[in-house]
Amino acid sequence: MNTPFTIVMIGAGRVATHLAPTLSACGYRILQVYSRTLEAARTLAEKTGSQATNRLEELSPEADLYLVSVSDTALTTLLPAVTSINPQALFVHTAGSVPMSIWEGLADRYGVLYPMQTFSKEREVDFHQVSFFIEARKASDTRLLKELASALSPKVYEATSEQRKYLHIGAVFACNFTNHMYAVCEELLGRHNLPFTAMLPLIDETARKVHELSPRLAQTGPASRQDQNILESHRQLLETEAPDLTEIYRLLSEHIQSYLPEK
Repeated sequence: MNTPFTIVMIGAGRVATHLAPTLSACGYRILQVYSRTLEAARTLAEKTGSQATNRLEELSPEADLYLVSVSDTALTTLLPAVTSINPQALFVHTAGSVPMSIWEGLADRYGVLYPMQTFSKEREVDFHQVSFFIEARKASDTRLLKELASALSPKVYEATSEQRKYLHIGAVFACNFTNHMYAVCEELLGRHNLPFTAMLPLIDETARKVHELSPRLAQTGPASRQDQNILESHRQLLETEAPDLTEIYRLLSEHIQSYLPEK
């Protein structure tokens, strides 16, 4: 960048923990990290060579960008205090399900920087593989956010708040629900002294296939084969082993069949 670009990070959770150090490594200067918990702010601030605070009134008024990465419920309570710090700055949140309009009436320059990825503090994230979706009120700030996101990843897209709602719910199906199915599998196998790690090659191959095939075409299993004998056998087993899963199994199997290509 031609001039130093300074950032105050609001939040020190999973997204901020990965985003702040990567931005710092890309040449963006993190001035400060805010978190309600001072220990969390200090931990992240140490990684970025910045100041830590747990007091909103101590936020630096010198930043070019205030990047808010907190829970959706915390956003509404934090924004009035954050935006009053520096009215000339750009204010951006990272939430997938929160519209850009949450900034209206609070700031002149605002937008969204949504990294569509699952984040855990214990695992490194390769941002070059992460899709970023950006939106800003002003065209000049859209360009600025595109430049910032492009420093992190080649996969940068513009998306409206309406489009982002569908991205977020799609991500819940593709990631959160899928991971819960892994947890269900792990529990069922564990009851019979079977290792969940035995499933990893199957999980990995399933994920690899959708890089090359439509998910509909990649579908396998008894529901896709319409093998009623196996489906009924599984349902009877679940009635005894895990009754709460019986209806989930039935609904998912029927939904798979509703997606089968017409013959």
